[in-house]
Amino acid sequence: MLIDDHALFRYGVGMVLAAGLVDIEITEAASLEQALLQSDDAFDLVLLDLQLQGLNGLDGIALIKRKWPHSKVVIVSANQDKHIQDEALARGAHGFISKLETPSRMLELVGQVLAGQLPASTPVPNPDKKPRLSPRQSEVLELLCLGLPNKLIGRRLNLSENTVRGHVQAILQTLQVSSRSEAAFVARRQGLIN
Repeated sequence: MLIDDHALFRYGVGMVLAAGLVDIEITEAASLEQALLQSDDAFDLVLLDLQLQGLNGLDGIALIKRKWPHSKVVIVSANQDKHIQDEALARGAHGFISKLETPSRMLELVGQVLAGQLPASTPVPNPDKKPRLSPRQSEVLELLCLGLPNKLIGRRLNLSENTVRGHVQAILQTLQVSSRSEAAFVARRQGLIN
C-alpha cells in the first residue's frame, strides 16, 4: 500500500514499482483515514508519507501496525531530519526512504525491505552535492519559496505564466520532489536559497 497525499507521486512510485517488481499489486490511499478503510487483508509493505493532511505519518505508524501487524511500514519523505528518522524507527517503522532517492535506488530499497534486508535507516543522498539550477530557475525557486503562485512569479520576473510553470516543473524534477512545498523544504535544506 502506498499512502501519500500527492496523486502524482503515488502514480510515479506505482509505475516504478510495477515496472521493477514481479507479481505486485499496489493499493493507493491519499490519507491514513482512507488507508484504514481498506480491507483487513494484510499488505506485505506499506509506504507511508510523513507529511499527510489530517493524521501524519508518524502518528499513523501505530494505527497501521495495529490493523496490519505483519505489514512492514517504511516512511517515505523528503524530510531528512535524523531525529524524525529515529522517531519513525522507534515507533515501529522498518525503514526510512528519502524522496530524494532516484527511482532505481527506491526500487532497490523496496526490494530489500520485502526481502527483509533493509537496514534500520537508509542512507540519504549526499547533501553536499547540490542540484544545478539555471539562474532563472533559481529566481523562480526563490519566489516559489515565498509562497507566490505562478502568476505573481511571472509578474515579478516579467515572464508568462506558462513559462513560469515550465520552470517550476523543471525545478521539481531537478530536486526530485513532487510538490512546491517539498521543493521549498529541499531548497532550504540544501542551501539553494537564502
